[in-house]
Amino acid sequence: MISKPFTIAEIGINHNGDINIAKQLIKNAKLAKFDAVKFQKRNVNLVYSEEQLSVPRESPWGSTTREQKEGLEFGKEEYDEIDSFCKQNKIEWFASAWEKDSLAFLQRYNLKFNKIASAMIVDTDFLKAVAMEKKHTFISTGMSTKKDIDQAIKIFKESNCSYELMHCISTYPMKPEHANLQTINHLKDEYKCNVGYSGHENGTLISLLATSMGISSLERHITLDRTMYGSDQAASLEMKGMVALIEGVEKCIKCIGENKLGFVFEEEKPIAAKLRSHLKNLEL
Repeated sequence: MISKPFTIAEIGINHNGDINIAKQLIKNAKLAKFDAVKFQKRNVNLVYSEEQLSVPRESPWGSTTREQKEGLEFGKEEYDEIDSFCKQNKIEWFASAWEKDSLAFLQRYNLKFNKIASAMIVDTDFLKAVAMEKKHTFISTGMSTKKDIDQAIKIFKESNCSYELMHCISTYPMKPEHANLQTINHLKDEYKCNVGYSGHENGTLISLLATSMGISSLERHITLDRTMYGSDQAASLEMKGMVALIEGVEKCIKCIGENKLGFVFEEEKPIAAKLRSHLKNLEL
């Protein structure tokens, strides 16, 4: 018998720098019955070089990459609102920090979880800083070699920090043939830990198949409209898809149920009597 995974609605940067969009996404996640929402936090000046930031890039915030990146980031004022709004709506929130400065920023909030984004699993100094916080940490494995995963787990074990892996393919949207969900079972067998799934595919089918494999957590990007500006929007679920996902997960758990070999349901007995009535000397 499998349990319902912890469900995470990844808002990320799909709020496009607008706190009202962020709040609506939080509301939608709560209405769809997700367990938590997640954001992404970056110090633009530490994550990107000045050369990268000066590259021309048209966006709603200006004509350079710096203006685009800064336009997508929330600061203390917005995160204070997010913290308060999530408490009002009784839903957990946390964020994936992209460097130590952002990790320190998030410490001002009483968050239960940390998240290692796939991009950050190779930064051992950062992993050590996260593990030192002793918060349960979701570790995404997109773009990662076995050596990368081995090193991350070693760090979290040495720090005695609880963690779980999340099978992930870092393409947006992910092609179905790249899902390789058998990797979930391999990760469980290899590392003897809980394994979740962080999906970037279109639709809900692959996430439901992952659920049927007994994942411990399920993360999907969410959006108000998949046609909105942003690289993550196309691989995200709108409200209808969010509801369908959670309803599908609950139905999936019910359908898998438990081993009932040889068990006859009470509802089957009158049907058996009717359909076998022509058979002689048969106990019904």
